[in-house]
Amino acid sequence: MKVYKRNGEIEITDVSDFDLKKTFECGQCFRWNVDESGAYTGVAYGRAAKIRRFNESVFISGSVEDFESLWRGYFDLDRDYVKIRQLLCIDDFMQNATSFGAGIRLLRQDKWEALCSFIISQNNNIPRIKAIISTLCREFGEHLVFENECFYTFPSAEKLASIDVEQLAPLRCGYRSEYIVNAARMVAGGFVDLDELAGSTPHTARAVLKKLHGVGNKVADCVMLYGLNMHDSFPLDVWMKRAVALHYGPNFNPAVFSPYAGIAQQYIFHYVRNMSASPVF
Repeated sequence: MKVYKRNGEIEITDVSDFDLKKTFECGQCFRWNVDESGAYTGVAYGRAAKIRRFNESVFISGSVEDFESLWRGYFDLDRDYVKIRQLLCIDDFMQNATSFGAGIRLLRQDKWEALCSFIISQNNNIPRIKAIISTLCREFGEHLVFENECFYTFPSAEKLASIDVEQLAPLRCGYRSEYIVNAARMVAGGFVDLDELAGSTPHTARAVLKKLHGVGNKVADCVMLYGLNMHDSFPLDVWMKRAVALHYGPNFNPAVFSPYAGIAQQYIFHYVRNMSASPVF
């Protein structure tokens, strides 16, 4: 990978397996939106950016310092996904799934944002998840201006811990409102230390996360994979349950994909979801 400064953007060359559409629309994140040119704009860690592809290069707005301090790690650009896909091709099904998903990179997302977002995601579809999170950020996040447009940061756990459940009514997220506020209070109060969990074992992290109201196996595993960067976590939603039952039977053990079971899950999820017309997450 080579990095160049180009008129307010960073040009990245020689990076393989980085498809913007697949990465942003594979179900792992909810705050990046595409424009007519195919560029994506979003906010992460309180910073807004635009990212686009032109020919064989990827361009990210900002300085070299911005890239090195945030975006390089956020987009997991130092990981060899080509090699990982090769390791995951254990059969014809995975050959198809990894080929179809080539270009997906797992984002290294903010831990609290991942927890809150996947609490919202349960029993929901992606357009509605994005709408709820957009409203949450607009109502409780910090305002910022990027390229003459208004954006909002993701509200901190401390901010959401200080409100009443009724104040989340504009989100129209139903029973999830109570779960959001409860999780915020647990995190802000230090009862759940997400940084500490990131350095713990998957067994410990899962057990602690499931103590939060509204967090079951799937949400906990999503938080572990997308927020705590535990790449062996294997979230099972309805799509994944159907896929593994059909292709691997009732005794399937995701350890067959270790240490990249979570990345395998993302390829499988993206593949099977796109084989159906329904957008349900």
